[in-house]
Amino acid sequence: MVRKLVECFILGMIYGAAFVCVMLLIGILAYVFARGIPFVNWSFITTVTSILHGTTGIAGNLVNTIYVVVLTLIVAVPVGVGAAVWLSEYAGGGWWVKLIVFTTQTLAGMPSVIFGLFGMVFFGVTLGLGYSVLTGSLTLTLMILPLITRNTQEALKAVPDSYRMGAAGMGATKWYMIRTVLLPAAMPGIVTGVILAVGRIVGESAALFLTAGSGYMLPGSWRGFLHKAMESGGTLTVQMYLSMSKAQYGVAFGIGSVLLGLVLVMNLCIRLIAVKGSVHSKPHPQ
Repeated sequence: MVRKLVECFILGMIYGAAFVCVMLLIGILAYVFARGIPFVNWSFITTVTSILHGTTGIAGNLVNTIYVVVLTLIVAVPVGVGAAVWLSEYAGGGWWVKLIVFTTQTLAGMPSVIFGLFGMVFFGVTLGLGYSVLTGSLTLTLMILPLITRNTQEALKAVPDSYRMGAAGMGATKWYMIRTVLLPAAMPGIVTGVILAVGRIVGESAALFLTAGSGYMLPGSWRGFLHKAMESGGTLTVQMYLSMSKAQYGVAFGIGSVLLGLVLVMNLCIRLIAVKGSVHSKPHPQ
């Protein structure tokens, strides 16, 4: 009887904690949208702030945010997944592998401002990239690599060993087995890591403020868009910070609303791409 009561109490605590978390999330979303939606309109999204034209917009910051996310993921995802595959399937279990894993975990917990200082000095000054979108993206790549690597490692470890033995028994090479069996099976965990990485990229401000600057102008042409990587570019979070520092609270909440919507759309797109990639990568019966 006592054991039954204890189990019911623990179960109630679990459900209560889950309920509190969900209600906190709903409350934050409702508050941000309630304060920000009145300021979000077509002009707010498609124009830039200009005293001359009397407009307040975030189009330049929106383009910079998408630019930074795409550029960072292009570099970080292949490197992070490749490093995880090597650590899990090729490196073995030596002391130096454990040292690499420990270093990765340490990097994952390092404050973002430290990454920002390093990126500013190394990428911005030493490599001569200056305050630019590319400098910010390379800095964020260092920040999210541990996250993607660790999530991919855990996803690969969760794949049953019977998958490996079955592929080896059919005469498949190790790389073929990794490419056609392990990675598709581990895709949900990999996608989770990428989604968490996107959340950290979009929500980062300190490191980008030190490396990418706060420029908000739209490129004038496709050539200018391609050259944007070498120019200063403030993301939505940087602009939100600047708006709050100027007591423009309505604009800041409007940016927050757009930011939440952007994260939701990006997460859905990533999941859709991962699902399609997993389906197409499955071996077809002969």
